Amino acid sequence: MWRPLSPGRHCRKPDGMSQQPSDSTASANRRKRLLLLGVLWLSLALVLLAFRSVVMPFAGAALIAYLVQPLVGRISRVKVAGRPVPRWTALLLIYAGFFVGVYLFIVALVPQLYRELSRVSREAVTFANTLTPEHVQELAQRAETWLSTRGIPVALSNRALEGADAGSSNGTFGFALDLEQFLGDAVKRVSILVQENLGDIVNVSRSIVTSVAAGVFMLFFVLMVAAFFSIDAHAIRRYFGTLIPPEYAIDARQLLERIDRSLSGVVRGQVTICIVNGILTFMGLLLFGVKFAFLLATIATFFSLIPIFGTILSSVPIVLIALADGFQKGLAILAWIIGIHAVEAYFLNPKIMGQAAHLHPVIVAFSLIAGERLFGLVGALFAVPVASVLVACFDYARLKAQPAPAVALATPGPLPAERQPPAA
Repeated sequence: MWRPLSPGRHCRKPDGMSQQPSDSTASANRRKRLLLLGVLWLSLALVLLAFRSVVMPFAGAALIAYLVQPLVGRISRVKVAGRPVPRWTALLLIYAGFFVGVYLFIVALVPQLYRELSRVSREAVTFANTLTPEHVQELAQRAETWLSTRGIPVALSNRALEGADAGSSNGTFGFALDLEQFLGDAVKRVSILVQENLGDIVNVSRSIVTSVAAGVFMLFFVLMVAAFFSIDAHAIRRYFGTLIPPEYAIDARQLLERIDRSLSGVVRGQVTICIVNGILTFMGLLLFGVKFAFLLATIATFFSLIPIFGTILSSVPIVLIALADGFQKGLAILAWIIGIHAVEAYFLNPKIMGQAAHLHPVIVAFSLIAGERLFGLVGALFAVPVASVLVACFDYARLKAQPAPAVALATPGPLPAERQPPAA
């Protein structure tokens, strides 16, 4: 018997036809969300590019916050009267310890630096007083003897210069240099330069005071911004998490873990290695009796923050000052420095930084030159951390782009944890 359809009932459509409108709507919404988030990320990139001249202080603050983050987390987990220590209190304790350390360092450095600079000035005055004509001729004869034994005919003393003039009249060739006149002209030029620039001492002093005041202000500004970053670290992470589509949340988390492994090794590991390098360098300078040990070790410690080039630059004055006391002492301290860097390369770097933070020397050299060209010395300091982040992102994208069977075939056996391709 035929019955009419009730108003609430309708004909059932095939499954494919019923799902098509919802799938197209979901796809359109997804494209809209991705487009909107892409515009937001592009806007952030354009803002950073437009204000790139003021990015460095905030980048420094972010690095400081990242550096102290483990210590802040450890202190904030301590409970006092049944309550955990607030993050701002933990940060204040860390800053207090930092300033106490800086004060003790200055108290230990300034008197030592004053003594060593006074010794340099005394030795320079003593050396200048010994440059009598007779002593200059004696030095010239010693240099002539040393060079002639190595097959280099050079005339430096007055007697040799007379012989060189006679030889030139006979048609023979020889290199001649009046050492006494050369030193006298050099002293005159230095004295004239000092007299000409004596009136600029006030301007130079004013610029030095201004630079020091600006540096102190910038230090406190960076520390203040770093405190804001550290206290609100969880809120900042949650905010940037809202800029990532939910379907890419797992990929974003895995990428952040890879970046954290690489960056923690480069930043925290490099700071630790710098301290170890400074202590071992100071021990070697004291062991071999090199002058200005404290000052040279301090320079080596700070220059070690710049990989490769900083190490070379800090080693040059150490070896030169040691060579002034003797050729054997110079070779000994050079061998000590090479031994320190061998220990760093084969023992400390793998233990402290780990393989996840390892960067090829070519990448390090390229990043240092690029950072120095773009932002000067400050750019060189930030070059390696930025390079570690970019390399971590590149490796993650490279592994993500390769299918799992291809990776399995290319690698006999299980991959290490840091080389395994992330889950799709």
